[in-house]
Amino acid sequence: PIKVVSTRGMTVDTQEYHPEPRVAAIVASHEHPEFIVNVKETGKILLVNYEDPENLRTTTIGAARFLHDGGWDVTKRYFLTAANQSDKIAVIDSHERKLVALTDVTKIPHPGRGANIVDPEFGPVWVTSALGNANVTFLGTDPQSHPDHAWKVVRTLEGQGGGSLFVKSHPESSNLWVDTPLNPDATISQGIAVYDVKNLAAGYEVLPIAEWAGLGEGPKRVVQPEYNKAGTEVWFSVWSGKGQESAIVVVDDKTRQLKHVIKGPEIVTP
Repeated sequence: PIKVVSTRGMTVDTQEYHPEPRVAAIVASHEHPEFIVNVKETGKILLVNYEDPENLRTTTIGAARFLHDGGWDVTKRYFLTAANQSDKIAVIDSHERKLVALTDVTKIPHPGRGANIVDPEFGPVWVTSALGNANVTFLGTDPQSHPDHAWKVVRTLEGQGGGSLFVKSHPESSNLWVDTPLNPDATISQGIAVYDVKNLAAGYEVLPIAEWAGLGEGPKRVVQPEYNKAGTEVWFSVWSGKGQESAIVVVDDKTRQLKHVIKGPEIVTP
C-alpha cells in the first residue's frame, strides 16, 4: 500500500475512544481529489485528499454514530448518508468540505445509495427507505431554487413495511422502486413496491417478483433493484439459501411486466 491511515479515534457524541471502528462506505468526490470515508462506530466522516500521499491531508467531519451507506444528490455535490442507529441523515457539501445538515428521520434509515427524483410539489429530492419502519422519506436537495425545503423531510410515503434496504429511480423513468427483503412477512419480502413519481398520492403497486421467478423452496427475498443504462429495464435479485435456487428477474420499466428470468446452478444469491 502507498499509505495506511488509521480510523481509530474518539466517538463524535460521548468522546470515548474506539479501538476498532469499521469503514462503512468509501466514495470518490466529484469536487476534489478526495475519498469520502464513513467511519461507522465513531460517527465521523473523513475527507482524505490523495493529491500528495506523502503529505496527506484529512478533513474530519463530526456527523452521528453508526454511519452506514449513502449517495449523491443529482448535482453530485452533496453526499447524503445514513447514521442508521442514530436515525439521522448527514449531508456533506463536498465542494466546501463541511457538514451542512444532520436531519432527523424515522427508525433505522437504510438508503443504499438513495434515489433522486423530482417531486411534483417540492422539486428535486433524495429518497431513503428504512429497516425499522414502513416509511419512504423524501429530503429536499435544491438549496438554490427551493431553499425552504433543502435538507428537510418534505414528504413521507407509507411503503409495504419495514425491512427495506434499497430504493431506486432513473432519470428516464417516472417509477420509484422500494424493496423489503428483510421484512418477516414472506408476502412482503418476496414482492417489490413501485410508485409513480407523477402521482405519488396513488400509492404503490406490488409486483410479485419471486412468483415470477418460478423458484422452488426458499425465502426468495427480492432485493436491490438496478436499472440498465437506458432506464428501460429493472433487474432484481431473488435470494434464497446457498443450497437453494435463486434468480435474477428482469422487468420492463414502462409496462411493469416480466421480461426475463435468469436462473440456474451458477446463480447463487446474486
